[in-house]
Amino acid sequence: MASHYGTAILAARPRRPKDKAKVEVAVQIAQRWIQARLRNQRFFSRAELNAAIKTLVDELNARQMRGFGSSRAELFAELDKPKLTPLPDQP
Repeated sequence: MASHYGTAILAARPRRPKDKAKVEVAVQIAQRWIQARLRNQRFFSRAELNAAIKTLVDELNARQMRGFGSSRAELFAELDKPKLTPLPDQP
């Protein structure tokens, strides 16, 4: 996959990753926000629950970030999406 995208794979920092705690807190905040929004709803199928979670994730990604002045979706469309190439047909 790395050769397909023309990138190099670097090993993670094994000793003391400095950004691990920040990422874990960000995931925890997103998880709690989604769970808080869904706590009073009742779902009768997993598909129904997944659809509700998808709309909330899309809403979360569309929110403006304080430090950047734009949303995660806007930054993805501007920076990452143009550089993606389709995956090969054969695994």
